[in-house]
Amino acid sequence: MNTAPPEIAWFSALCDDDYEFLGVPDPTLTSTWEHCAAIVTAAERNSFDNVLLPSGYALGIDATAFAAGIARRTNRINLLLAVRMGELWPPQLARQLATIDRMAAGRLTINIISSDLPGAPLPSAPRYQRTREYMTVLRTLLDGQPVDFEGEFVAVQLDPPRIGTVSGRCPPFYFGGFSDDAKHTAAVAADVFLTWPDTVAGVAATISEMRERAAAAGRELKFGLRSHVIVRSTNAKAMEATRRLVSQLDDDAGAAIRSRALDSASVGVQRQAALRAGADDDGFAEDGLWTGIGRARSGAGAAIVGDPDEVAAKLDAYRAAGIDAFILSGYPHLAECDLFGRLVLQTMPHRPLWQP
Repeated sequence: MNTAPPEIAWFSALCDDDYEFLGVPDPTLTSTWEHCAAIVTAAERNSFDNVLLPSGYALGIDATAFAAGIARRTNRINLLLAVRMGELWPPQLARQLATIDRMAAGRLTINIISSDLPGAPLPSAPRYQRTREYMTVLRTLLDGQPVDFEGEFVAVQLDPPRIGTVSGRCPPFYFGGFSDDAKHTAAVAADVFLTWPDTVAGVAATISEMRERAAAAGRELKFGLRSHVIVRSTNAKAMEATRRLVSQLDDDAGAAIRSRALDSASVGVQRQAALRAGADDDGFAEDGLWTGIGRARSGAGAAIVGDPDEVAAKLDAYRAAGIDAFILSGYPHLAECDLFGRLVLQTMPHRPLWQP
């Protein structure tokens, strides 16, 4: 079991993924600078260690531009910026990331995204090959080293940019994926492997597999769990909150929302669908793990649900399975940030995985 306190992060809904009633668009909750900045500042006020800034294309606002802006509005919280590999030439991306890290006084962490580029689909094997090449070149440049790399997608000989990160090293790479190509990429190139909601036994099995893969590559990984959370003062109120959240959800509308995501056909999304299909009549895959959110969301499709003690116990169970970090969210994101901060985080030991 992990003995160090976990990193506890929140999620800023940059990709138009915020609702009071799941699947029912609310103009006041669409992704704007003002709304998403309010979520990040609330996460900092509630003492979260990090905040995920997700990357989209058709939906929401640009994560990289947002990160640069919010870096100067925050003082303590780390920023987990999602960056899609292939959208920007690696040397320019390295300079951009180093600049944002400077603006954030060393608080930048990076969520590597390997999905298709908008309008340019690519089969899994070459797509992850491109991702690994980008990660290799980015890490070298952000470590302040010259790069001499010849790959299938990247061929570059270049000195590092004059501007570097505050630490002089590459920020940690958080990365998730469940295909064999994704797992190989994580094992050889990531720092933190992110998994989506699953039973505690399922998470433990994933961690065991990824530890073996990383060890075979001569590396070690840390592990993070991306999940929604619904916490209330009593279990009965938490159960009522689950029912209210999906009370206006039309299944056809939910399916349309799921299909819009670039990762809607990924192995990870299929695993979330299987978890949902195996749940009980109330949508619970096991005690405290509710899959109803996946009815209208591609990606992480389940929530940890209960009263403060039950939610904390569930997090502890995942910690015992090997999880080092949690990236949590809830609907609406601003209100749930305050609820989790007040009901759970105030009494739960936690700290960033990496200090600026």
